[in-house]
Amino acid sequence: MTMSVPTRSVADLSFLLTHTGHVLQTRMTAAFADLGITPRAYCVLFHALEQERTQIELAQISDLDKTTMVVTVDELEKAGFAERRPSSVDRRARIIAVTEAGERVVAEGAKIADRVHREALEALPKTQREVLVASLTRLADGHLATPVECERPVRRTRQRRS
Repeated sequence: MTMSVPTRSVADLSFLLTHTGHVLQTRMTAAFADLGITPRAYCVLFHALEQERTQIELAQISDLDKTTMVVTVDELEKAGFAERRPSSVDRRARIIAVTEAGERVVAEGAKIADRVHREALEALPKTQREVLVASLTRLADGHLATPVECERPVRRTRQRRS
């Protein structure tokens, strides 16, 4: 018995968002390789530079589990881009401080991230760029802001900062 495949009446957003997100991540990773760091390391440095933050706070902002965060900070320390230091407000806490070399990496990294995002947006007609960003922002802030509980957990991607 041959069964016919049902026709879809709505665009496959799961595929479109997953595929384009993956390709964008590969482009970002390749671009950051020229700087000698990963987008993940850049993300941690960027947020550590914004204000004094503990390793736990940076892990939450960067959506990294504890093990990945420790490995990332170890790599940043080894490269001379960050240091673990006592917090100025809580002697028990340790913050991730960005070194001068790390500040230079963040400045260059911002240019790289902007370039990769700009190139992706420039692949669209000018009139569609703002619409895409506004639409994705609206979904990320609204209907698709919070994952639902499900029996089989789905790997969580980087969370958007509030």
